[in-house]
Amino acid sequence: MIAPPLLEVRDLKKHFPIHKGVFSRRAGEVRAVDGISFHIDHGETLGLVGESGCGKSTAGRTLLRLLEPTAGQILVRGEDITTLGAAALLPYRQRMQMIYQDPYASLNPRMTAGEIVGEPLIIHRACPPGERSDRIAALFTRVGLRPALMHSYPHEFSGGQRQRVGIARALALNPELIVGDEPVSALDVSIQAQIINLMMDLQDEYKLSYLFVAHDLGVVEHISHRVAVMYLGRIVEMTAKASLFEAPLHPYTEALLSAVPIPKARARGRQRVILTGDVPSPINPPSGCHFHTRCPYAMRRCRQEEPALREVLPRHWAACHLHDAGVRLPLARLPE
Repeated sequence: MIAPPLLEVRDLKKHFPIHKGVFSRRAGEVRAVDGISFHIDHGETLGLVGESGCGKSTAGRTLLRLLEPTAGQILVRGEDITTLGAAALLPYRQRMQMIYQDPYASLNPRMTAGEIVGEPLIIHRACPPGERSDRIAALFTRVGLRPALMHSYPHEFSGGQRQRVGIARALALNPELIVGDEPVSALDVSIQAQIINLMMDLQDEYKLSYLFVAHDLGVVEHISHRVAVMYLGRIVEMTAKASLFEAPLHPYTEALLSAVPIPKARARGRQRVILTGDVPSPINPPSGCHFHTRCPYAMRRCRQEEPALREVLPRHWAACHLHDAGVRLPLARLPE
């Protein structure tokens, strides 16, 4: 019998209602996440990429039940947690943690760093009080911080140090899955590399699985095993990172990859894809393929019929009608 994946998401949706008027009548909804499906295996990193506002951060928060899903299923080791109450969900919260984007806003300024890292241990009663200090000190050491800093407040740390505190907090309960919501986007480039390498070392040591939400494709290529590309609430392409970066199958992915800065010597002959127009509103998304208003290859069918995410090549899924028409996209990026 094949073991289920650590995490599986089936047709997940998160819509935010819009209320207007004196009586707050419902006037519409923001379709932030509009029916996405994926899985994450044990010890695997799935990169979730897309433009700002595409719904990737909302997807990460929804699968952790920090936001309540509108529809769909969330399964952890084959067990459906979509509708569990707070008490029944508590054991799963220990197994799934989050690293937030902003290291300045995600730490309580009135608590010391040691109190911040130790708070999950208190809430979940995961460590006897007499052993708590040693556990926190060990976590500080593991993420590259001196245990003496346990008594310092967040404003006394640099951005990179604050994010290490956030990582230590996420590790406190020995989770299996960590959602990283753009965990390095607010950091300097040199610090980004240190944090990414730390996360990869921790993954090897603790057999962690990551959902790594990001918009920087260079970072995603470095840390991910597979990559899912989101556009306007939907996943439009998903495959192993090598397949995605060398031979994208969706025009949106092609455009994203063509914008990745590379040295001039490798850029010769690369086709630059410039998208026209703005991202449509998730309040009133286009009919058919959401991307057809900006796609240089759009056909009549694209405006009328929503493409299904299907396996175009072995283990390479794309939601695009072009593959039915036999159109092959040019490479957006040269091989290494």
